[in-house]
Amino acid sequence: MTPDCAGPHPHPHPPKHAAPRGAVDSHSHVFGPLAKFPYVTPRTYTPPQAPLASYLAMLDAIGVDHGVLVQPSVYGSDNSCMLDSLEQAQGRLRGVVVCDPRKLDAKTVDEWSRLGVCGIRLNMAVPGGLPLDEMEPMAQCLAELGWHLDLIVDNAERMAQVAPRLSKLRCVVCVEQMGRMKGGQPLTHPGFQGLLSLLREGKDYVKLSHGYHISTQGAPYADTTPFARALVQAAPDRLVWGSDWPHPVVHGPMPDDGDLLDLLAEWVPDMAARHRVLTDNGARLYGFAPAR
Repeated sequence: MTPDCAGPHPHPHPPKHAAPRGAVDSHSHVFGPLAKFPYVTPRTYTPPQAPLASYLAMLDAIGVDHGVLVQPSVYGSDNSCMLDSLEQAQGRLRGVVVCDPRKLDAKTVDEWSRLGVCGIRLNMAVPGGLPLDEMEPMAQCLAELGWHLDLIVDNAERMAQVAPRLSKLRCVVCVEQMGRMKGGQPLTHPGFQGLLSLLREGKDYVKLSHGYHISTQGAPYADTTPFARALVQAAPDRLVWGSDWPHPVVHGPMPDDGDLLDLLAEWVPDMAARHRVLTDNGARLYGFAPAR
């Protein structure tokens, strides 16, 4: 029996620090309708339905123009729900799918690219994801497609193990959740140092996101700030922000997305750097037109 997840905050407030025009939410999901897009079995969690219209309403409420849908594990490698949402969103969103890129035919690549697919997710945090030993050949194919590899590791120790391999990949890599550090771990942790080294090379990206998963203290997630600020100091042009709406697998109070965007102001106090994190960096990685 998989645990049921709570739904997102129904009425997120506008952030105190307004997002600039062209802001990008780099990490989100849509779920359902279940009659059309059922979840896989087995799975590690069961989210409530969270359709595209609700996600777009959240973006409007917090003043963010663009979003990126990342394939959740409850859909396995069936990307139909996401692709349907991308079609409906008419260019406002991009997508990161789960599949083996070497098995895609040219027609599928062209169609998915038209819809906004620009990356493939390798999820090490749940059973059944693409195997890590396939990373190098997948990366070769991704480089040829012009797509990036979106990577979630299971913990900071794994980050230390894979960082040297990531730096050698031909494709661009975007690491989720600040490398899955945990509040209270030192900045000198080998996993975090590996992540910093990867950023300083100037090719790959890291998502400033999932404060409620990283924190061991709970809201307002103050123990996440040292990690975020160290990443900003290392490479402010290689960071993007993500909400993780509708926040599946949250244990505790459901966060308000306006608060999560305001948390970015704590993570990135410099307004010019925060502007780059929200706009320029995301536009570059996901192929959105720069804000005018």
